[in-house]
Amino acid sequence: MTPRRGDGPDEPTFTERARRQQLIDATIDLISTRGYPSTSLSAIAERAGLSKAAVLYHFSSKDNLTRAALEQVIEQFSAYVTERLARAAGPREAIVVYVRAMIGYQQANRRQVRVITEMLLDDGGGTRLKTPGSHDTHRRWQRLAELLTEGQKAGFLREFNPQTVALAIGGAIDGVIAHWLAHPELDLDAAAAELEEFTLNAIERRS
Repeated sequence: MTPRRGDGPDEPTFTERARRQQLIDATIDLISTRGYPSTSLSAIAERAGLSKAAVLYHFSSKDNLTRAALEQVIEQFSAYVTERLARAAGPREAIVVYVRAMIGYQQANRRQVRVITEMLLDDGGGTRLKTPGSHDTHRRWQRLAELLTEGQKAGFLREFNPQTVALAIGGAIDGVIAHWLAHPELDLDAAAAELEEFTLNAIERRS
């Protein structure tokens, strides 16, 4: 029996898709526990229960496989935030929802956060971006800047540069998450509440 293919003749079969997902899952597991440098193709093959040749059949290199894993994580992260923003009633609530969603996804997906930090930050302490601007993947801060602009147009936010403030809020979120990754005893729910208050104090119009 010939494995069923996707929407077109060049699309991978369902079995091939399952194998690719199996390899991506193994890659996420290993990067999150061992770190990116120690995650080899051989280790991924062993974790997935496949041969190294099978890994190379689906992904021609470690770079291609790890990039696919990172892309999946970021797409899921973006979808999580987008879904919650779609239910927000108005720009003010959307800004609060954004902050909460950014924390909420990372709190519930610690392994995936490790993949992001391992692959986007350098190896010298994890404080500098390997590629400047890569933190804005999937228009992460641009989306917040747009929400801030909508709030200004609605009249409840003070005048400020939305891009600059979006970057500042994003940096605060990243700082809290970085501390939480190193110190998991941090009460992240309480930190999220503080970040919400911090954000509103920074942007709302005062009488």
